[in-house]
Amino acid sequence: MQVRMHRIFDPIPIGRGVRQDDTLSSKLFTYLLEDIMKTVNWSERGVNVNGLYMSHLHFADDLVLVAETAADFQLMLNELHEASGRVGLRMNMAKIKIMTYKLRTPEGRIILCLVVIATAVTAYKNPHYAPGRSVNVHLFEWKWNDIADECERFLGPRGFGGIQISPPNENVVLWTYNRPWWERYQPMSYQLVTRSGDERQFADMVRRCNNAGVRIYVDAVINHMTGEPPENVGTAGNTAVFREWYYPAVPFRSEHFNWPHCVIDGSDYINNAWRVRNCELVGLKDLNQANEHTRNMIVDFMNKLIDLGVAGFRIDAAKHMWPHDLQVIYNRLRNLNTAHGFPANARPYIYQEVIDYGGEAISRDEYTPIGAVTEFKAGMELSNAFRGNNQLRWLSSWGPQWGLLAHSDSLTFIDNHDNERGHGGGGGVLTYKQPRPYKGAIAFLLAHPYGEPQIMSSFAFWDSEIGPPMDHSGNIISPAINSDGTCGNGWVCQHRWRQIFAMVAFRNVAGNTAVNNWWDNGGNQIAFCRGNNAFIAFNNDYWDLNQTLQTCLPAGRYCDVISGEKVGNTCRGKTVTVGNDGRAHINVGANDYDMMLAIHVGPESRL
Repeated sequence: MQVRMHRIFDPIPIGRGVRQDDTLSSKLFTYLLEDIMKTVNWSERGVNVNGLYMSHLHFADDLVLVAETAADFQLMLNELHEASGRVGLRMNMAKIKIMTYKLRTPEGRIILCLVVIATAVTAYKNPHYAPGRSVNVHLFEWKWNDIADECERFLGPRGFGGIQISPPNENVVLWTYNRPWWERYQPMSYQLVTRSGDERQFADMVRRCNNAGVRIYVDAVINHMTGEPPENVGTAGNTAVFREWYYPAVPFRSEHFNWPHCVIDGSDYINNAWRVRNCELVGLKDLNQANEHTRNMIVDFMNKLIDLGVAGFRIDAAKHMWPHDLQVIYNRLRNLNTAHGFPANARPYIYQEVIDYGGEAISRDEYTPIGAVTEFKAGMELSNAFRGNNQLRWLSSWGPQWGLLAHSDSLTFIDNHDNERGHGGGGGVLTYKQPRPYKGAIAFLLAHPYGEPQIMSSFAFWDSEIGPPMDHSGNIISPAINSDGTCGNGWVCQHRWRQIFAMVAFRNVAGNTAVNNWWDNGGNQIAFCRGNNAFIAFNNDYWDLNQTLQTCLPAGRYCDVISGEKVGNTCRGKTVTVGNDGRAHINVGANDYDMMLAIHVGPESRL
């Protein structure tokens, strides 16, 4: 491509963007660039073109600054650097190029600078799913061997993009509390031995899942170690001297923790960010991530996992660590392992646990410049709507207009392992225990393009402390796979519910299309298309939805993937006939088993 900036200038060749196959980064860059350019004053800098000053151009994720003098260029570059930093962008100095072009007039010369900064914005926000896949499922407390089997027999064939696993490193064993789930969040060392399996089994799981097209994301507990539990042995057999802050298997000593030792008070969350980040979370010994040795141990642990083939990390308790310390750690991580199918120079996907409903001393916005963030508000708002406490029609503006994070910054979910139990952000969200509205909320989460969605896959519990199904020796009992494809042995396995895995396929077929042809009845009946690929309707009213609606789909017969699967050329659920004009009669009864109907052009739906 060649650009001629003025009739008297030589044409200037512009090469291809650095990531032409990335449809997101250029849009994100444009969005952030608009904010940056509002803060700089270049009205009389740049090149005078017919009385107007042109100071910059951008192509994909490259920014071109245009100046007539070196002095103007230097001022513009300095201002760009400062303005970028204020919105969380970092200029990639290694990729700056300065090029001079001789002009045909005696006025001087033009200096061009290509500044590639979009790479820094999105570096840790790409989950690196295999093509045609989406959705991260949290297989909470599953064993590594069982996860590998599930990748090959179900998740891979069904189009799932990735799995969040439970913490893989050694934790304290707490028989006093009958092996609760939260013992996994009290590290004794970074050795890869837990109830889920050892390092060999972990490596085998990652390899097999990557081969099945399913990525692995590690729940990384790097904020703290244990508290002072009544027992002192870890899942790898290591011990610690709790009252001396000594963990020899790492090793960590007292100087590697924050000092003075203090415990976070409830009021600190409102008015004291320093204590939230430097004191102990519920008495768990708080690591000092500014300490060089502490950083090195954490980086070594995470890099080992990258070498084994993981695609990224959930950063547990990120809110309790300083963003600049986390950034140092992230920047020391290796690129993803190309031997596991990742592209060259790919950075790990980072999504940080920051619980922020507003009104606190720490904001989620402090963490978006360095990675994605868990968007707890999404689950709260959708739970509220699908419970009937807010009308579904308002979801027409779903996304940042609801006070949610920007699309590329957000990891969205209805419930997670904490808040389904009333922990970590509190209760109030829908869970597997309210199946009808829960499935409706998840269906909307997956049908709408906003955010990077994650779904929960639980084990059944009646006590918020109880651990996974286990035998008398504390060994985790594997999920049984029933004849209908659901799970037994105490496992809920929401990812195997037809309504949920069908919506994963729906999302994959919808691809990058936008929401269009929104319809609602002014209350709790809504419907929308995803381009010309997919259509979904919801009914949360007390009366039937009976409408002829625009589906945006090609004429033909479709199987509603919510009410039943397509088997051969037969649909076990409702069928929908779309006319030549794209319209179809849609019926979702108020008393139907599910509150939604979904059809799409994929092989799972088209008859």
